Amino acid sequence: MLKVRRPAALAAAALAGVLLITSCGGSGGEEGDGKTLKLWHYEAPNSAMGVAWDQAIAEFKKTHPGVKVEFEAKGFEQVQKTASMVLNSSNAPDVMEYNKGNATAGLLAKQGLLTDLTPQVTKYGWDKLLSPSVTTTSRYDAKGVMGSGNWYGIPNFGEYTMVYYDKDLFKKNNVQVPTTFQQFEDALAAFKAKGITPLANGGAEYPAHQYLYQLALTKADRSWVDAFELYKGKTDFHDAAWTYAANTLSDWVKKGYIAKTTSGAKAEDAGVSFISGKAPIFFSGSWWYGRFRDENKFQWGSFLFPESKLTLGSGGNLWVVPKNAKNKQLAYDFIDITMKKGIQNTLGNNGGVPVAAEPTAITDPSSKELIENFNKVSSQDGLAFYPDWPVPGFYDVLVSATQKLITGSASPDAVLDELQKAYDAGAPTS
Repeated sequence: MLKVRRPAALAAAALAGVLLITSCGGSGGEEGDGKTLKLWHYEAPNSAMGVAWDQAIAEFKKTHPGVKVEFEAKGFEQVQKTASMVLNSSNAPDVMEYNKGNATAGLLAKQGLLTDLTPQVTKYGWDKLLSPSVTTTSRYDAKGVMGSGNWYGIPNFGEYTMVYYDKDLFKKNNVQVPTTFQQFEDALAAFKAKGITPLANGGAEYPAHQYLYQLALTKADRSWVDAFELYKGKTDFHDAAWTYAANTLSDWVKKGYIAKTTSGAKAEDAGVSFISGKAPIFFSGSWWYGRFRDENKFQWGSFLFPESKLTLGSGGNLWVVPKNAKNKQLAYDFIDITMKKGIQNTLGNNGGVPVAAEPTAITDPSSKELIENFNKVSSQDGLAFYPDWPVPGFYDVLVSATQKLITGSASPDAVLDELQKAYDAGAPTS
């Protein structure tokens, strides 16, 4: 995404306050007293990452007696909007979860706000645990462009988008589970004919612009993605892919597949509309998987977006170490713990997509399917990153533009003009 997800993860925005976890003992840091690890992340407690990282904190306490762990639960939007300011101050955490991509981690790396982790990658062997498609978002060059240069972040999970569907609502309304894009649109029409708005949506954050990007991806290929995300070619927002996406999304709103009222809804609202059984379909990321398994009171399933070789996805959000972190060695030690088999296996068995789990240790059937689909997309080079990544501030532009598509306050052509202008203004010059 977010994530942006964010990707991912936005459920944690509801969390507040600070959880202090203390233990007894000591480990020296590169700076500071080596007695406190200040940790930030924005995953919900019942998400796969939240569960696994609680276990990692407990493991850290065992291996670092006497070190106090100060964990602050942040909101995705909160971190997204204040990271540069906070990390440029003395209040920076020692380690934090941060969104990946040129506009986020890349921008912070370019601004000199993140620690170069390349020596630690070699020391701990993290690069040997991560596939090339996952490490793309870990490395950034001097311009803050992902894919090469030094390591500024470590992902300990993967993520991708899929279509979640309510099996009970499909069965009750006699709607066929689609395997082609035409069948997908037929399903949308069938639900609308029954008086049900089929697609859960959030226009104020995501997934509205992720719908837009996924529709474009159905008409795109890897070279198109590389041009858009990595500047390996010209990006034209009036090309066939983007034009099709904008027109189709606008058409879906006109047909009632997406409610106009969702223009101001947040990602949490979209997720809750699916959890509550109001919306039969929700296109979003694997970061919701564990929560749905925990909270959904109905039979549900998921499938990859029909007839698309590409989908939104990447390595997961990054562990980054701020340049101003006071106890960097403790941060490195914590990151390393999250890469261990025990934590990775917990991720895999709680609805996450681990990067270094033992295959035989994943015993949950639904988790196996989740991981297998990720491996399928990853192995065919189908992870197309996220639409807000290419240039700083593009997330807000995408939100505004797709809101206009939803409300009908701007034509698809005008929306594409807006995206082109912002993209061209922010893309690096050679």
